[in-house]
Amino acid sequence: MPESCNFQNKHSILDVGENVIALCKSGLFTFVHLKYLFTTSLVLSNKNLVMSPVPEPILQALSLPSESKASLSTSGLGSGFTSTGIIHAQIPGKNGAEERRYFVKTSSNGKAAEEMFQGESESLNAIAASVPGFCPQALAWGPLDEPGTKGKTHFLVTEFLQLGGKMGRSTSDETTLAHRLGRLHTTPAPPDPNTGRRRFGFPVPTFCGDTKQPNRFCDSWAEFYANERLLTILATSEERNGPDAGLRETVEKTAHKVVPRLLGDGHLGYTSSGEGEGIVPVVVHGDLWSGNADWGRIVGSGRDETPGDVVYDPSACYGHSEFDLGIMHMFGGFGSRFFDQYHRIVPKTEPVAEYVDRVELYEL
Repeated sequence: MPESCNFQNKHSILDVGENVIALCKSGLFTFVHLKYLFTTSLVLSNKNLVMSPVPEPILQALSLPSESKASLSTSGLGSGFTSTGIIHAQIPGKNGAEERRYFVKTSSNGKAAEEMFQGESESLNAIAASVPGFCPQALAWGPLDEPGTKGKTHFLVTEFLQLGGKMGRSTSDETTLAHRLGRLHTTPAPPDPNTGRRRFGFPVPTFCGDTKQPNRFCDSWAEFYANERLLTILATSEERNGPDAGLRETVEKTAHKVVPRLLGDGHLGYTSSGEGEGIVPVVVHGDLWSGNADWGRIVGSGRDETPGDVVYDPSACYGHSEFDLGIMHMFGGFGSRFFDQYHRIVPKTEPVAEYVDRVELYEL
């Protein structure tokens, strides 16, 4: 372990979490976020565009009429494991041809690509179902059975999100990030279809960067955060980088001591006098740093959408609303004005005195 981590025997319960943050900064424990600088940008430059026919599996998935004129434009943008493009289509309508636009991601990463696109599809649609217009809807995902791919290549198609390049341009309070995120975080998540209860988790695994998150359902938020986030990421780190005794000790102390203390059942959502009702699972974005939010609107969908602050590239789950605030604080880009407006809609969870500690825990 490098000396730059400079671990010491600490006494505060949150100092254990601070050690994990130091590990992240040292590069030993990457909690997911060397985020693909160009992944999502849903507006591709006309420069260096390559035009090609739309693959048949995508045409079929979108149910585009055979007489539609459709083309796929790509520019080589994407992350280390995805490529992106735009489909332009002319759809026959009552008053002549109507333009449609779709955003496309493809990946040749086999099973991981399949799971990644399914997770992103479910995440987008969970957010869009709670707050229409806040993110593009996913329209289709599946295998791209081109010659020679043998099931390795998969695709995801979503509505096209035209970005304006500057968050906070909304002229209506209802389209600001604070209002839309607040609405998302005050809408109870759907019940677990197997039990009928609202639980913490998600129907499918998701990916944050290239880190898989199983999202198994739990009745306890503390259990979910400890097992499905902290310990899952530790296991992934050890699988890729080999075991590290100091790292394991630090993360396990955080999962088994800090998490129950701050997020435990019967504590989170209750005042110091024991009044409260706990917390209700809501849809959280899961990767809400400033690079995944902007001002824009959905275009080419056949309906008019109001421009406003929007989000994309989610890694959603049904969780505690403050979970999203950890990443927002960690990477910056959201000022005090945003948080003031947001907390008028979503009050800080009790115990309010531990709010800062919880947000720091969620930065891990």
